[in-house]
Amino acid sequence: MYKVLLADDERLDLEGMRTFIPWQDLGMEVVAGVMNGFDACKVLDTEKVDIIVTDVRMPNMTGLELARRALERSKDIKIIFVSGYQDFSYVKQALSLNAVNYVLKPMDDQELIDSLLKVRGDLDEERQRQDAYWQMVPIVKNEYLLQLLEGTSSEKTIEVLSQEYEMDRFQFPGIAAVLEIDDRSWKPNEESQTETDEMQQVVTLCRELGVRQICKINKTRIALLIEHSEGESIPEQVVQQVKRKLAFSITAGVGDSCGMIGELSQSYKQAVEALDLKMFYGKGRVIGHGEVRLSEKEDVKHLDAKLEALFGAMSGYELVRIHDELDELFQVAKSLKSKLTLRNYALYIVMKLDNYLQRTNENVYQLLGLELSNYDIMMQFETINDIHLWLRRRVYEISETLQMNKQKKNWKLIKQIIDFMKERTHDNITLRDLAEQFSLSPNYLGLIFKEETGKNFSEYFIQLRMEKACELLKMTNLKIYEIADRVGYRHLPYFSRQFKEMYGMTPLEYRRT
Repeated sequence: MYKVLLADDERLDLEGMRTFIPWQDLGMEVVAGVMNGFDACKVLDTEKVDIIVTDVRMPNMTGLELARRALERSKDIKIIFVSGYQDFSYVKQALSLNAVNYVLKPMDDQELIDSLLKVRGDLDEERQRQDAYWQMVPIVKNEYLLQLLEGTSSEKTIEVLSQEYEMDRFQFPGIAAVLEIDDRSWKPNEESQTETDEMQQVVTLCRELGVRQICKINKTRIALLIEHSEGESIPEQVVQQVKRKLAFSITAGVGDSCGMIGELSQSYKQAVEALDLKMFYGKGRVIGHGEVRLSEKEDVKHLDAKLEALFGAMSGYELVRIHDELDELFQVAKSLKSKLTLRNYALYIVMKLDNYLQRTNENVYQLLGLELSNYDIMMQFETINDIHLWLRRRVYEISETLQMNKQKKNWKLIKQIIDFMKERTHDNITLRDLAEQFSLSPNYLGLIFKEETGKNFSEYFIQLRMEKACELLKMTNLKIYEIADRVGYRHLPYFSRQFKEMYGMTPLEYRRT
């Protein structure tokens, strides 16, 4: 309901406006009807008024003076003047005060109603803008905090965080901690709403414990900036309360203490490094950067590179190299101390294998005979060698399947076409363009392309563009719009929408993961 103040020194006119205008239907409430400007000012001192309907000429204080005083109190207040005088000087002054309308007496009720409807439309639009602004505030704050944590902030960023978002009240020394919801990386079919609800529950717990600076990293991770007064026990309290109260668990990585705002990015980096070692230390606990062994940091640093080497050997059907690469991977595994951490390590390998095979249109869980609901198969093995032998056998099978796929009819031709497409992800090529390039009819090319890849040309080309975009997001510092242009998208929102449809996150979120 919008609040309305009526001011008119003619009692009949005042009562007529109160009685004959359908205020309730207009979504408005008359908070007072007064007969002079001084009484109107008293109402303004006690009520938040949205609209004033006032006579221009009143004794002691005119409606024009009342309007000026009201606008000094609130520049957003809306004014409608009513008057029995069609005097140009009054109209001119009313216009200078941005009056919505100047209604002449004897007043036509419909004319006043039309003016009030216009006011309501203007106020509705302003409320929508205000709502949009307040919705943007946490998003903007989150972006500034991300810049601070990732070490890309400027002096202006720190100034805004200090003045607008209370970082000037942050009590050093402080630490950065990164919290991650467990088991989400290998559950791709979980509904995104579930993740959002779970993350909101974690954020609520953190706020209840007094954490004021919380930053969303992606859909499963948040960062906390923890003040000295809050103590290093905060991450442990959050982890334990989630375990006790909620139907899931989280793991926390904690960086070293720092003494100034510019050092928080280093503490954040350390927290991420600690959290990345969840595969060694297990989930549902706090991992401090100081307790992480240097050898483990190096193992994780090189793990992805070793996995890429394994996948390369699988793709080339190089059985001896597959054997050697797996041996190297399980040399790391032999240093693990518990079944739990070993299972995490093996799951990580299977997960990465799945990511690789998705690029070849294969499903690791089908090829390995695994179902997501039965991932506990890892715990059925008694020794590390059991896991090693099981995975080796499966990897050989996958490599052989990939090799057989390559030898199918028309695969060589399709491979050439795919290579041609990869080199031109920035161009808007069509199936007809490809057909002309390889001297085929578009219909025939479309048919064999679908047979060999399992996807039609447009779907596959979008996939190639998205893979190229992922590569640029990982390997370069190009802006998102520059990457979109390099993979053939001239319209950034369309690129972002297609990227999110394929990977379940925006390009910016992907870069940060």
